[in-house]
Amino acid sequence: MTRLFPLVALALLAGACGREPGNVARSVGTVEVVEVDVAPLVSARVTRMYVDEGDVVRAGDTLAALTLSTIRPDVESRRARLASAEAQLRDLEAGARPAELDRAAAELRAAEADASHAESDVQRLAPLAKSGTVSQQAYDAAVAASRAAVARRDAARQSYRLLQEGSRPERIGAARAEVANARAALAAMEGTASDLVLLAPVPGVILGRHAEPGEVLRAGEPALTLGDLGRPWVRVFVDQRAMPRIRVGDPAVAVLDAYPDRRFPGRVVAIRDKAEFTPRVAFTEEERADLVFGVKVELTDSAGMLKPGLPVTVTVTGSAPAPAEANGDRPASVAIPTKP
Repeated sequence: MTRLFPLVALALLAGACGREPGNVARSVGTVEVVEVDVAPLVSARVTRMYVDEGDVVRAGDTLAALTLSTIRPDVESRRARLASAEAQLRDLEAGARPAELDRAAAELRAAEADASHAESDVQRLAPLAKSGTVSQQAYDAAVAASRAAVARRDAARQSYRLLQEGSRPERIGAARAEVANARAALAAMEGTASDLVLLAPVPGVILGRHAEPGEVLRAGEPALTLGDLGRPWVRVFVDQRAMPRIRVGDPAVAVLDAYPDRRFPGRVVAIRDKAEFTPRVAFTEEERADLVFGVKVELTDSAGMLKPGLPVTVTVTGSAPAPAEANGDRPASVAIPTKP
């Protein structure tokens, strides 16, 4: 009896050993970093540049200084406005001073005395007017003077009471709102002044210097371009046959040519949905083999070895199961003859 089982087993084992289980795609790309344009928020003139291209900076380092001719007078004007508003608010909250209360009390006493004296005159002249000893005109003048004195007394009394009560809550509230408005205006202008000093938002390397001292930059025009070294990434191009097995979030490993034993872990963060470097319509198998898709991989580099422009070899590990093999790629069935 002829047995072919060992030969079939050897063939299947050889095919399995020729594959890398878990390595879906391997490609070479160039390290890139996230670029951050550092620009002023207002139009201003550059006075000094503190860094050059290639310099490594930390977050918060001063990169450039700018100036604006009107910034200092505006800040001083708004500070004066705030001081005036705060003084008015303090005056309203404190109420009347003791000297003012004493004066109002004295005016009230004088008005009360005048009213009392005028009332006495009226009472004294009333019987004389009835008897004809005093003319009716003199009596009417005394009555008018008494009424005027009473009115002055009542006004002085009301003024004294208002001084004791202090300012109305509505006026104090309006004064507080004015203080808040002046304080906000000052903070806005001081913020504009602080924005004239450009600081590094993230640690990284200066990729471009776009301005020199004396130049005027418009609002939003970058003075420098900063590369965030803490977030390196690489875009590799994967053959279309490996695309069905790659998903966003799949792990990946990058290796530098000069350090083949040093591995940099990463993960797939984006996959382009359109093929590149291919004819419009790929009919033949050779043309379909040219279909490639861009895959963006973010890398982790704690040692700071991945510099922009360095070539790396990236191996992507797929999470989706391998697609079923086509009939042409499937191993042909083997008939095993037997003898009785």
